[in-house]
Amino acid sequence: MFRSLFLAFGVYSCLLGVEALAVDQAILKRPEDQPAAPQKVVAPPDWAPWSLLGAGAVVVIYSFTIPKRMNG
Repeated sequence: MFRSLFLAFGVYSCLLGVEALAVDQAILKRPEDQPAAPQKVVAPPDWAPWSLLGAGAVVVIYSFTIPKRMNG
């Protein structure tokens, strides 16, 4: 179970890193019931893409080294 959990976290982190490389900024939509609300802009910092990719790759490699549990 831990093996698949670590693998999922690693793959998710790698995907976030790739997405942060491809996107400079994201503008979130306003709620339709609040037209006067300001738009929110999300911009990943410069260190985020490579850090997420590196940490995700390390976690994926670690997940392959966790031994499978033996039944009995």
